[in-house]
Amino acid sequence: MTSSSSASSSVPRLVIAAPSSGSGKTTVATGLMAALTARGLAVSPHKVGPDYIDPGYHSLATGRAGRNLDAYLCGPELVGPLFLHGARGCDIAVVEGVMGLYDGAAGEGELASTAQIAKVLRAPVVLVVDASSQSRSVAALVHGFASWDPEVRIGGVILNKVGSDRHEALLREALDAVGVPVLGVLRRAPQVSTPSRHLGLVPVAERGAEAVDAVAAMAAQVSDGCDLEALVALARAAGPLPGGVAPWTPEPTHGPARSDRKSPPRVAIAGGAAFTFSYAEHAELLAAAGAEVVTFDPLRDEELPEATAGLVVGGGFPEVYAAELSANEPLRRAVAALALSGAPVAAECAGLLYLCRELDGAPMCGVLDASARMSGRLTLGYRDAVAVSDSALAVAGTRMRGHEFHRTVVEPGAGAAAAWGMRAPERRVEGFVERGVHASYLHTHWASEPGVARRFVERCRTS
Repeated sequence: MTSSSSASSSVPRLVIAAPSSGSGKTTVATGLMAALTARGLAVSPHKVGPDYIDPGYHSLATGRAGRNLDAYLCGPELVGPLFLHGARGCDIAVVEGVMGLYDGAAGEGELASTAQIAKVLRAPVVLVVDASSQSRSVAALVHGFASWDPEVRIGGVILNKVGSDRHEALLREALDAVGVPVLGVLRRAPQVSTPSRHLGLVPVAERGAEAVDAVAAMAAQVSDGCDLEALVALARAAGPLPGGVAPWTPEPTHGPARSDRKSPPRVAIAGGAAFTFSYAEHAELLAAAGAEVVTFDPLRDEELPEATAGLVVGGGFPEVYAAELSANEPLRRAVAALALSGAPVAAECAGLLYLCRELDGAPMCGVLDASARMSGRLTLGYRDAVAVSDSALAVAGTRMRGHEFHRTVVEPGAGAAAAWGMRAPERRVEGFVERGVHASYLHTHWASEPGVARRFVERCRTS
């Protein structure tokens, strides 16, 4: 395989899907990305849905930013442009699906499903089937998925968790009658498994060398068990995206150009093992709006970056690192002082917890008069929201769609000036707007409302 870099709308592409969660999508998608990268191809990694963790493994496999394609958060009309933005300069794109192929936002039909993304991208689908407890029935399963929606093209099947040569022969014989080619057979391989905890897989940033070894094992398994040439040929069979679809750009469409600005404000973004959840487009939007974007690690750095004018603290697992975050008292004081000064601070989920007085009894930054704790209840789902209060991110009345995913509780759940009013699935207010602080459980994708980043940077200039 040779590299032939392409940034056109006809970039070769595959969607890796499955009948259900737990079938092996992440293993196959990440392993395929790493295997193709090892063969000299520039691979563009994508993930359907709002998940932050899988893109971390994709980034490790490819050396490129893992990017999300979410038709609920950003709207179907942005899926193609965001895909082309991420795939710019790449030879092939691999898109890992979410849940089962046809599963999407609850009560919204196909919206946000892997099937919808495959149709928008006109991409062939490779179905990963957990064959561990079936033989001939695999044919009925694959036939059903292939015929359910004629606009979804199932281009091949990868059989996962196959027990023996005899088992493989039975599966192949059954699938001969379906007309969907078998593009790979993977045996059970515990060395490729990734550890999980209360919100899913453990992020790459927390595993270090173990994550590198796991991705290498996935690549070896896919290389040994799959027909890579056939998979690349299938990807190349994808036609161009619909006419008129152009790559998304973070550059503002109005307002002064960056070159007209002087002394760009410095925006610090929390990173490290405790704050791993962020969409790559957020930093790109901030930079395009004129900010100098720098990252810091609240677990290690005792000071904010010099001359910080604004702070973004995204999602992650502060509950796992509560003791370490609490022990970094100098940084907690610096964050509190910045917030008290009125500087813009945007905090999502983990960031919300970090700004509270305490998390599971461990002192946090004390920016918000609220306490946070772990709970046994999972809060999960898409949200249709409207900004309740004017803030550094949005004017009141701005509608955005978001996603909640946590097992923590903040008490009280909203401040005197709330951040969001939830319109669906239930009506409630949530989050805090105080001084320049906007803190909330809601994860949003700023590409859906680029004015968020521009407003934030302007506030950094003037605060």
